[in-house]
Amino acid sequence: MSVAPDTTAFAHALGAAVSRVHLPGSAGYAELTATYNLCTRLTPLAVVEAQTAHDVAAAVRVAGEHGVPVGVQSTGHGPWATMAGAVLVATRGLDGLMVDPVSRIARIGAGVRWSAVLEAAAPHGLAPLCGSSPSVGVVGLLTGGGHGPLARTYGLSADRVLSFDVVTGDGVLRRASATENLDLYWGLRGGKGTLGIVTGLELELVHQPEVYAGAVWFDAPDIPAVVRTWAQWSQLLPDEGTTSIAVMRLPAMPGVPPMLAGRTTVSVRFAWTGDPAVGEELLRAIRSVAAPVVDLVAVRPYAEIGIVHSDPEDPMTAVETHLLLEAFDAAAADRLLDLVGPQAATTQLMVEVRRLGGAVSTPLRGESVFGHRDAQWTVLAVGLGIPEIADLVRADARRIVDGLAPWRRPGALPNFHAGSGPDWALRVFGEDGARRLREVSLRYDPDGVLLGSRNVRALPVGAATVAAVEEELVLGA
Repeated sequence: MSVAPDTTAFAHALGAAVSRVHLPGSAGYAELTATYNLCTRLTPLAVVEAQTAHDVAAAVRVAGEHGVPVGVQSTGHGPWATMAGAVLVATRGLDGLMVDPVSRIARIGAGVRWSAVLEAAAPHGLAPLCGSSPSVGVVGLLTGGGHGPLARTYGLSADRVLSFDVVTGDGVLRRASATENLDLYWGLRGGKGTLGIVTGLELELVHQPEVYAGAVWFDAPDIPAVVRTWAQWSQLLPDEGTTSIAVMRLPAMPGVPPMLAGRTTVSVRFAWTGDPAVGEELLRAIRSVAAPVVDLVAVRPYAEIGIVHSDPEDPMTAVETHLLLEAFDAAAADRLLDLVGPQAATTQLMVEVRRLGGAVSTPLRGESVFGHRDAQWTVLAVGLGIPEIADLVRADARRIVDGLAPWRRPGALPNFHAGSGPDWALRVFGEDGARRLREVSLRYDPDGVLLGSRNVRALPVGAATVAAVEEELVLGA
């Protein structure tokens, strides 16, 4: 039987251990609990605004002594629980950043966003392998694996991490790399917040000053031909090319170009790391299908890589649904058109099919907990999560998932699949990965202080297989 913590005593102890503690009702608390998905509201007992890695370690130790669980947030892009009854460690103040152009290594604090690393690396012709949105935090993407716009060429973003500085659940600051605390290094590359709070890391950069990249948009009447062509074309694409296709229904709102607002369109996203002339020739197969509404694919500095997906930067209420596919053949393309094409009735703002594979399939620095490296296709649906229509959006997402059932494969990618608990852990890590994470967690967090550890610590002795867990799909935030 658990005993509720003495919150007054805990607040005093926390204030004595770290310099910046924010309680409910304060401006600092409101600012540091804000998230980009407005569907999730964080309500921790208190917020520790960490200024150093030692602040993080002290907060975790005090929380453990008082029986209070600990959650973490940096930029607010990846909340998975309300953190009620916990203390939130905010790491955005850990904003140190240094790029060494000789070794091609960046030293990055936990509060740094990819946009800052892109800017620092650009003068040296170096590329940090970010995800689709440069506005998100570095640590959140890397601890979830990271399928970026150049993933098929360079592999999983997390494979480029040389080392982590991490505070484990016992309140100890450790270094994890291929030569130190290898079990943590294995689990931090794809294990999200299961094993600790990352305070900083060293990241290998690649030499890629420019890319041939962007997106080509087509109008509603051309969607069927574009989707069918892309389904065949993307399967033949060399590893120098990474691509996705998204059927969009964007409302008229700030940030949406007028020529795309209020209409149904399809966007072919494309990034090519090889000779731009070859990339242009390959893309001719897409451009020749119809006259584009917008064509933004061009040779550009790698620092502009965010234009490929043009993800929104402002907070919004969103319901996201994600699944993996075994294949995306002609029949799957036709089914997608039935479900979300220009004649379909759907509440989704976007339904994207992303081509995976390529270099992602091969680990760069030994095995990690990241599973599903062999997955070739992923689907992401995004709809508005405002209360008036949230249930309709979720029901519509279920319709799309059910409609793609013949091509679906078990599993999910941690950065795309919101949720928590043992079913979530089995789905994203696989049974072997989840159980090994549990073993490592017990070693470094014996009292289960970290909220993230509870996803694997709650695994029953005779856990269901991943296939059985798939029957219960988590839809949205």
